[in-house]
Amino acid sequence: MNEITRRRFITNAAKSYLGVTVLPMLGSTIASPAFAKSTANGAGKADHVIFLNMAGGMSHIDTFDPKPNKKEIQGPVESIATAADGIQITQYLPETAKVMNHACVINSMTSKQGAHEQGQYMLHRSYAMRGTISHPSLGAWVNKLKGRKNPDIPGFVSIGGSPDQASGGFFGARYSGVPLGRPDQGLKNSTRAHTCSEDDFNRRLALADTLNKNFHDQFSHPTIKEYDNLYEEAIRLMQSKDLKAFDINKEPETLKNDYGKNHFGQGCLLARRLVEHGVRFVEVTLGGWDTHYDNFTSVEARCQILDIAYATLIKDLHSRGLLQNTLVVLATEFGRSPEIVAEHQNGRDHYPAAYSCVLAGGGIKGGTSYGRTDSKGLRVKDKPVEPKQLNATIAHALGIPTNEKIHSPSGRPFTIGNNSSPVVEIFA
Repeated sequence: MNEITRRRFITNAAKSYLGVTVLPMLGSTIASPAFAKSTANGAGKADHVIFLNMAGGMSHIDTFDPKPNKKEIQGPVESIATAADGIQITQYLPETAKVMNHACVINSMTSKQGAHEQGQYMLHRSYAMRGTISHPSLGAWVNKLKGRKNPDIPGFVSIGGSPDQASGGFFGARYSGVPLGRPDQGLKNSTRAHTCSEDDFNRRLALADTLNKNFHDQFSHPTIKEYDNLYEEAIRLMQSKDLKAFDINKEPETLKNDYGKNHFGQGCLLARRLVEHGVRFVEVTLGGWDTHYDNFTSVEARCQILDIAYATLIKDLHSRGLLQNTLVVLATEFGRSPEIVAEHQNGRDHYPAAYSCVLAGGGIKGGTSYGRTDSKGLRVKDKPVEPKQLNATIAHALGIPTNEKIHSPSGRPFTIGNNSSPVVEIFA
């Protein structure tokens, strides 16, 4: 039985017999023993990850790797100083500039994947797409190897992104991320249906237990046990006091405004609530970075959303004492061409050879940069970092051994960073 068929079977059965939908819980995993933390080279200081996915290919030149002395490359965008000595970013990110003392900019990202689907796949899974296998996403790896911190709510949540990017791959559905389309709608289908009273609900549970026991007496298979676990998790979630973590309406209106009244801003606020309640890995997606046409207008509009949300998230986590154990990753699948395409209303094309990402909190050495591109942003000049190495670095921050091998159903060994070493120099 494949993953989609299993999910459909469990969901329909739960609706019929229990009056609930357990689909949101399919992103979870039973709490598993976490690896012993190591503090060597900054490892293990993070308990949580907030992964901000800039889908579409964010221009490095117009954000974190400006080239102020090359107007033919930089165009009309000016660079500005930041709270980190010696680090400049562009004028589109004034609020982010104020919190760069908490962050490390990696300006030497490089990839061979120049198409969106393949680039996003590599960013999330560390491996190239293959027709014969579905690799687990980074959040699924964290769920499996790190285990849940809070056993009552999902360990991996994806906000505003494609469910494909939150796939458990060959780990199975129970390690997938819970996909939330809108941060203001909470976790749907996680309460008992109003048409089903508590007495009726308990009666149905007892009936289901009887049916399950009879079935298990006849058939013994690990997949059958998985169904039982999912039922138990769904019931535990419904009764958990931490279900309120998904309700951003419990936040002050002023703070909601500070994050920005848009899906990404509110998604960042929800991400903070979720890590506060023990969710290990939260991804929030901001799309719209595919700026083949009219790059400068489009990037400015995207940056207005990103700038306010990112800066508020960093400040909010810091003020609550959460930044030290929460790694905030801002990443994209590739950059945009340093060449400005005049015939496309000053657009920029796909450019995987060189681009940027940013890491903050979770043991990262703030106010620093790592790697660099040449004077035109065309090539990585020093300390190249591939997406798989970025993922190994995230695992290192969490104290997950990057050489831990997990075998696929066909027996092939895989690691969280595709056998890459973490960038340990960026840790404090």
